[in-house]
Amino acid sequence: MFTLEQIETAHRNVATGADFPKYIQEISAMGVRSFETWVMDSHTNYFGDSSFQIQSPPLYDQLLITDHSHKEAFIDFLKRRQEGETDYFTFCKHCAETGIEKWVVDLENMTCIYYDRDANQILLEEIPKL
Repeated sequence: MFTLEQIETAHRNVATGADFPKYIQEISAMGVRSFETWVMDSHTNYFGDSSFQIQSPPLYDQLLITDHSHKEAFIDFLKRRQEGETDYFTFCKHCAETGIEKWVVDLENMTCIYYDRDANQILLEEIPKL
């Protein structure tokens, strides 16, 4: 199975949204099937075959997630992040400000879904294949 160290090594090469598909391809080859990242502190749960699961530690002190989602503002912040205009922590702060609680990446279906605090799907993105 995969380790957090392997995932972190692959993630170091992600500078913009353009790098994300390659990262997904790398961790998929390691056996990652899906993962969910929690905006409050950016801990991530990674899931593999046969119920294998590991969790990364928090990356920062907890952020307060706004109660109501603001889809249009979130999409604007997401585009800015994907174009490399903001860093990861700034993007996470923007997620919190616009009510995004977590995102779930499904490597088999090549999707990334963003959810609010009420588990409502705010945005589904297809991950480009290389």
